[in-house]
Amino acid sequence: MIKVGITGQSGFIGSNLFNHLSLKNNEIKLINFKDEYFDDDNVLKDFVKNCDIIVHLAALNRHNKPEEIYNTNIKLVEKLIDIADKNSYKPHIIFSSSTQEYLDNPYGRSKKIGRKLFVDWAKKADAKFTGLIIPNVYGPFGQPFYNSVISTFSHQIVNNETPRIEIDSEMKLIYVFELAEIIYKIIMGSIPKNDISGESDVEFTKRNSDIIEETLIPYFYKIKVSGLLKVLTEYKETYFDNGIFPLLKNKFQLNLFNTFRSYIDTGNYFPKKLKLNTDERGSFIEVIKNEGTGGQTSFSTTKKNITRGNHFHTRKIERFLVISGNAEINMRKINTNDILTFNVSGNEPSYIDMPVWYTHNIKNTGEGELMTLFWINELFDKENPDTFFEKV
Repeated sequence: MIKVGITGQSGFIGSNLFNHLSLKNNEIKLINFKDEYFDDDNVLKDFVKNCDIIVHLAALNRHNKPEEIYNTNIKLVEKLIDIADKNSYKPHIIFSSSTQEYLDNPYGRSKKIGRKLFVDWAKKADAKFTGLIIPNVYGPFGQPFYNSVISTFSHQIVNNETPRIEIDSEMKLIYVFELAEIIYKIIMGSIPKNDISGESDVEFTKRNSDIIEETLIPYFYKIKVSGLLKVLTEYKETYFDNGIFPLLKNKFQLNLFNTFRSYIDTGNYFPKKLKLNTDERGSFIEVIKNEGTGGQTSFSTTKKNITRGNHFHTRKIERFLVISGNAEINMRKINTNDILTFNVSGNEPSYIDMPVWYTHNIKNTGEGELMTLFWINELFDKENPDTFFEKV
């Protein structure tokens, strides 16, 4: 088992990387980190001592005093180096830098200088170091107005605010779980090809050096800010306003849609009521509309007091619809304690969509049999099921 710690574990990339690595628990043991560890040398010493590998993500991105960004980020690097030097610790440091290294701003300069400080330490201590130059990262649960323009736009759109484009530049993007998978492979002893290629597949080679000063992480997608805003606005009109799943032509659009969905206030948005059309023949309900997403529709019957589910998905889009009986649907975001509970009935049909990284279940709370319709956007693949069991 490789013992891995992540500074900045509570941040956007850190929390998503932590979640991703937690699925590799037969290979990796995660060493918990809290931001306040940097304020206590003894606690920080224990953290460094217990790690075979430290992924250093902790950094200040924005501040109203630019010099505070530079000073804080350099200080965090120096703290780790000082603890390692004083105690002769030699963890493999994987350092998260940014393509902003090439720009003349305090954040970019702090990343460039911080990387060089780690390189000098690794050479002196005969330790391992990998410096990563990372493009723009996007994904679920990023902080609006801080992590990514995608986070900001998605938050504004679902709250009926009007996004504004400052500079309509072309963005080079990597999805946070694509980045997490690259870091996982580095942890396991491979490095990505040293080339920003824009290809959808990343080539890996075996490690040939203990000190890798600069590795350019490939971007996977390119899009202008205006094009991004157009797609996100279409998601609102199609899905948020009308409950129709948009046409998702490729992996980028699926990842972007799951990112957009993460900014919807799930507890207040669901359940969504459906129109019940009734005449002398009976009733008719339009259950699922999509623009070509396809996928699989199925149904289940559940006996009284039985609970199904208790699992989460990292990429799948899933809809639950009770068509007969009464049920309680619960969901909880991974690594949190707050449970969302929805009581639904076939007498008043309504649907609930499951966000990625939310464990969920459904319980029959009625006196008779429960019948539930399920839709998921991809056919089941037993070799890659994307279903991870965890109790709500």
